[in-house]
Parts: sequence; C-alpha cells; structure tokens
Amino acid sequence: MKKSKENTPSVLAFEKKLVPSDGFMYGTTWESRHKSVKPLKLIEKSVRGVISNRLKTTQDADEETKKANLQRVDNCALEADQDTLKLNFTLKILSGVEYPSACDNKLFNESYLDVVKQYIQEEKFTELAKRYAINIANARFLWRNRVGVGQLEVQVKVVGDESSHWTFNENDAIKINDFESNNPKINELAEKIAHTLSGDTEYLLLEITAFAQVGMAQDVYPSEEMVLDKSNSKEKKSKILYQVNNQAAMHSQKIGNALRTIDTWYPDYIENNQRAIAIETYGSVTNLGVAYRKDRKVNFYTLFDKFARAELLDNKEDEHFVMAVLVRGGVFGESTK
Repeated sequence: MKKSKENTPSVLAFEKKLVPSDGFMYGTTWESRHKSVKPLKLIEKSVRGVISNRLKTTQDADEETKKANLQRVDNCALEADQDTLKLNFTLKILSGVEYPSACDNKLFNESYLDVVKQYIQEEKFTELAKRYAINIANARFLWRNRVGVGQLEVQVKVVGDESSHWTFNENDAIKINDFESNNPKINELAEKIAHTLSGDTEYLLLEITAFAQVGMAQDVYPSEEMVLDKSNSKEKKSKILYQVNNQAAMHSQKIGNALRTIDTWYPDYIENNQRAIAIETYGSVTNLGVAYRKDRKVNFYTLFDKFARAELLDNKEDEHFVMAVLVRGGVFGESTK
C-alpha cells in the first residue's frame, strides 16, 4: 500500500516502552558495597577561576586575564573514606508497541498493526532486547562515572520474582560497543525483555544497581540541570546539579538515552569508529552537532512510511531501527494538507 492522503494519519503517537526511574547515588567502599551505603549530597563551591575564553582582537590579554572569574557551582564527591559509587534505579518494560496511543486514520492503523504483528512473529524482539540487556550489563547508564573505574559490578533483579537475578562484573568482559556478546546471563535477561516487548507478558519491572570503584574521595557526576536564567548575577550558580530530596541523582531521561544507545545501523558507523548512537529519528548526536541519519533514505520517517504500509525495506537492520524508535515513543503524525 503506497503512501497517500487517504492512509496518512495527522494524529499519531506512541507511548515509550522502556520507562526508567531517576537514578539515586550513594557512596560506599568496595568491600562494604552490599552492606553499608550513604546517600550522596551536593556541595556548593565558590571558586575564583581564570579567564580563558577566546578574546577579541581589540582586547588586551594582560588586562583581561587580571580580572577574576568568580563562580558558584554545585559539586558532588565521595566522602574521604569512600571509594565506590552506587547508582540505583528501576526500569519498567511495557508491551503493546503494536498499538498506537493515538491514531486518527483507520487504514493506516490496520496496515501498521498487521506489519508489527508480523515483525513480532518473525523477530520476537530478540535483537533489540539483547542490545538493551547489553547496555544494562555494561553499565553504559553511568556515563562519565564509568570512565577510569577500578572495578565495576551491575546487579539486576526482576521485582516480584526472587529467582530471576543476575550479576555482571569484569569477569564477563562486556565491552561498551560490542553487541555480539553471547553471555548466557545476558541472553537470559534479554529473553525476559523480549517476552515483554512481544506481548507474552504485560510488563516487566527490573531493579538495577551499579557499583563503580572510582577512587577515594573522587568526584562523581550526577545529571546537570539547564541554567535557564542567563543573567550575569554573581549571586546565581553557573552549574546546578540534579538532586531529589537532597540526594544526588541522575535524570531518568539520561538513563533512558544510555539504554537506547543501540543504533549501529546508521551509514557512518564504520567512519565513527564503530560507536553506537542513541535511537533518534534523524540519528542526532547533539554534543557532536551531527545528524547521522539526515539522508532522506535512512531517516525514521522515510523508513516508517514504507514499513507501516507493508512496503519492503532494504534490510532487517532498517526494520530493527524503526521498531526501536517506536519502543522509544514519540509523536509522528503528519499534516495531510
């Protein structure tokens, strides 16, 4: 069925199927990590920095660098007797990706439902589920806190099922951009996720705890809040870190971005040193200022318009990408004018 005005929904939305909570941060020691932890607090610092920004040609470097660069910032660090960060969050996985939360076109809805049911029957979400499981097991969600750690451990358990739990550590040798792992524990976790995404179970709730031995009294990195007030008042902070009830935390959105960093199917994957990027409609990586799927042939909307109307895509990787965007969720309607 070719795309036409008659089968194009102006209202189309999908609810996300991977729903992480905020991540809460604690300090401990590696030896006591399973017994004794303390919530981490933010510390406010006032610092006298050095002006180092690019100067205009009319400015004198001697004069400008004499000026104090005063800042008030949030900081977070382990206590003097702590060497290990603990991050804890829950992840709810939902079924029902074959049903849009809103769709105002009957023809499109019928075609889409048939195609996704066929995808589930053939693929059973095994590829996507395995990639999500690997990103849980390798602690990608720690972001900067994962760099330069001595030891790393991730515990995963199914809430309500005491028999389903897994522990991943350096012995499992799970690399950050390797989605070919055949670790039996990852396969078990992936199977649980796939069963839920495929609709065999209604939902799955995981509790995930990561321990990273970052070093005694070292800085750790909660999420950073956007400074929306751009005034130059010296009374305002230039860096605000995220906290919940006075405890350092990571945004659920940041954790979710890490979990969906599974796109190795974009065109410049090899040229980008074989690094996975987060699932986004245009393959956007904002910190690099690049949209890896800007080409009309490989962006989500072009692929989705064909896929949802039962037109064949070039390969299975394109199907996986489309389904991963739908698992991510979003609003995808198009004006019919």
